[in-house]
Amino acid sequence: MEKLDERTYNFALRIVKLVSALPRTTQSEVLGRQVLRSGTSIGANVEEAYGGCSKRDFTNKMFTAFKESRETHFWLRLILDAGLVPEKRISPLVQEALEIKLILAQTVITSRKSKAQSE
Repeated sequence: MEKLDERTYNFALRIVKLVSALPRTTQSEVLGRQVLRSGTSIGANVEEAYGGCSKRDFTNKMFTAFKESRETHFWLRLILDAGLVPEKRISPLVQEALEIKLILAQTVITSRKSKAQSE
């Protein structure tokens, strides 16, 4: 099983490649900027969480990554439904965004429970 930091890094790389393949339209530029920012932020926040100096810092960074994953999932669905790229190209990214979002949600829940039990 791929580690979360590697998975989110690879996801960010796929987002970068998707954005560079978007058509050169105003709509694509706006949506591309949004998904590029949020999609690459997930992995950066996961990386920061692993380097955190406290359980609270870890939980906060993972929660930020979770929020970015929700936003990324939204933008990817919008790009798909707007027909800006072929469904075959973007559907796996939409699915990966959903899976990462669920993993991060569970990570935050587990981290918060663990923190509460240790207090």
